[in-house]
Amino acid sequence: MKKINSALVSVYHKDRLDEIVKLLVDNNIKIYSTGGTYDFIKKMGIETFTVESLTQYPSILGGRVKTLHPKVFGGILARRENETDLSQMAEYAIPEIDLVIVDLYPFEETVASTTNQAEIIEKIDIGGISLIRAAAKNYNDVAIIPSKEQYDFLINLLKEKKGCTTLEDRLYLAAQAFNVSSHYDSAIFGYFQTKTAIDAFKFSVQGKQEMRYGENPHQKGAFYGDLDKVFEQLHGKAISYNNLIDLESALNLVNEFTETTFAIIKHTNACGIASRSNPVDAWKAALAGDPVSAYGGVIVTNCVIDLETAQEINKLFFEIIFAEGYNDDALEVLKTKKNRIILQKKSNTYSPVQFRSVLNGVLVQDKDLKVETVEDLKVATNKQPDSSLTGDLLFANIVVKHTKSNAIVVVKDKQLLGSGVGQTSRVDSTNHAIEKAHEFGFDLNGSVLASDAFFPFADCVEIAHKAGVIAFIQPGGSVRDQDSIDYCNKNDLPMIMTGFRHFKH
Repeated sequence: MKKINSALVSVYHKDRLDEIVKLLVDNNIKIYSTGGTYDFIKKMGIETFTVESLTQYPSILGGRVKTLHPKVFGGILARRENETDLSQMAEYAIPEIDLVIVDLYPFEETVASTTNQAEIIEKIDIGGISLIRAAAKNYNDVAIIPSKEQYDFLINLLKEKKGCTTLEDRLYLAAQAFNVSSHYDSAIFGYFQTKTAIDAFKFSVQGKQEMRYGENPHQKGAFYGDLDKVFEQLHGKAISYNNLIDLESALNLVNEFTETTFAIIKHTNACGIASRSNPVDAWKAALAGDPVSAYGGVIVTNCVIDLETAQEINKLFFEIIFAEGYNDDALEVLKTKKNRIILQKKSNTYSPVQFRSVLNGVLVQDKDLKVETVEDLKVATNKQPDSSLTGDLLFANIVVKHTKSNAIVVVKDKQLLGSGVGQTSRVDSTNHAIEKAHEFGFDLNGSVLASDAFFPFADCVEIAHKAGVIAFIQPGGSVRDQDSIDYCNKNDLPMIMTGFRHFKH
C-alpha cells in the first residue's frame, strides 16, 4: 500500500471535479493544478498550488507549455526506491507527485464538430498525454486517472482506502491510461491519414458490450462501439452476435430504398422484401416471398409502423424488428412477446470503410455504396425496357447487391419472388431462385432477373427466360457477353448492363 500525499490535477472537463477535490482535501493530499483547473479549485475556497509555483516558470505559448518541465515529470517519474533518483530529487528540490488526474482535450469531438484545421490542431493534447504516459510508466509508485471514466474508481480509493493504493490498483490504472492514450493517438493518426497517405492500419474503438457468446455457443463474443448512436432498444432481450450481423445486412439493404419497404433477413440475406405505397401491403408482400424462412428472422423497414401493420407482423415469430418509429398502439401489440427485440432508428450514418481479419492480418476496403440509377443503365439489347420494368430492374439490382455471391434474384412488381444465394455456380443460383419462387406459388411470367456479376455464358438467361423472366440486369464484362445479348435479341428481351459488379462474400 502507498499513501497518496500529493496530486497534480489538470483537466479539460470539470464534471465531478468538485467531488474529487473535496475528497483529496479530506485525505490531506496536497494539490497542484494548472490554468482553468486551478481557477476552479480556488473558487471552491480550497488551497491549491499552481504548477508555475513548482517550476518557477510561467505557462507560455498560449498555454501550449505548462507542465512540460523536469520538476513536474521528475516528481512523477522518480523511482521511490532508487537512491540515485531520490538524491537527484533532493538536489533539485523536486517534490514527489503520487497521483495524476488528467482529462485530455476533446480531439475526436472537435473533428466531428468542425472542419477548421487550426481549431482541430489546437485540440491535440501534448502536456496531458505526456503526464498520462509518465504516470502510467511509473505505476509502481504513482496512480494515474487518465479520464473522467476512472473517477468512480478514484472516489472509491479515496473513500474506502483513505487515499491509499495497492500495486494492483496502480497497475489497473496504468492499463487504463495506455488504453486512453493509444485510442487518442489512433484518432489523431486517423485524422492525419485523411490528409496524407500512410501505409498503416490503425483502428481503435472504446466501449465493450459482452455478447452471450459468438457465432456459436462455444465461441466467446463481444461488440466494441456505441450501438446507442444507431438505435434505441425499446423492448426485448439482449442482442446477440448473430443478431448484429443480420441487423447490419438488414440496414444496409433497406437504407437504399426511398419507397415504403419491408425486408426480412435470415443469415444476412433477404428471404423477403417488397416496396408498396403503404406499410401493411409492403409487409404482406415481403412475407409472401418466403413465409417459411421468415420464421425467426430479422424484420426491417424504413417506415413508421402503424397498428394494422403491427397486428399482421405479430402473427409471425421473429427475433428483431427495426423501424423508423412505432405508433403507440402498434408498439403495445409488438411488446406482447417479452423476448422480442424492438429497435427504433436513431442514425443512418455508418463507417464508409469495412475491414475483417484474414489469416494473420486485416483486409480493408471501401464500403460498396454504389446504388445504380436510371442514368447508369446501359441497354445492351435492341429491346428497351419500359418504365415499369426499369423500376423492377433497379429494385432487383439493389436486392442482389445485398445477397451472398453467387447471387441471382427474381422480382416482379417490386417484390422478391425468389433468390439463389451463395451457390458455387451461377446456374445453380438461377435454378434455386426459380425453384423458390415456384415453391410459394409465384407466376414468373413478366418477372425480371438481377445478377450480382456477369453471365459467363447465356445458359442462365435461357433458363430464366423459359421460366417466364422477360428482362435482365447485370454488370456485364464477360468475354462472352455477346452470347447473352444475342439470346435476348433473338427472343425480344431487354438486357441492361450497369458496369458495376456487386460481389458479397
